Amino acid sequence: MITKLDLRPTVDIPILETSTEVENFQNQTLRPILKLQNDLYLTLFNSYATRQKADYETLSGAKKRAFMEQSLQKDMVLKNTFIGITVGLFTNEELAVYVTQAKDFNRRIITMLVERIKSSTK
Repeated sequence: MITKLDLRPTVDIPILETSTEVENFQNQTLRPILKLQNDLYLTLFNSYATRQKADYETLSGAKKRAFMEQSLQKDMVLKNTFIGITVGLFTNEELAVYVTQAKDFNRRIITMLVERIKSSTK
């Protein structure tokens, strides 16, 4: 049977002795999930942007990026949807780690998503 871990792409980030537990979780769990779900995040955000801003496609690149950042920081429904998509791919063990510092991990998830979505926009 295929597990959630089997679905994730490999992300080659070395594990350093000086890395904190939070950094290791980010690099070993969050980054592979974000990479796996990248197309879903982009499609969902583009759908959201079209619904929210009728002229989204005509905005300049800088204005699009500003809209993305503001949306992911301030729209709680959108933010929680993206976090839910990510958390839904955790194993039980990863979920146990996540709940200990959920606020910090959520901030990291959104920060990385903002960069992913911004880098995909022209």
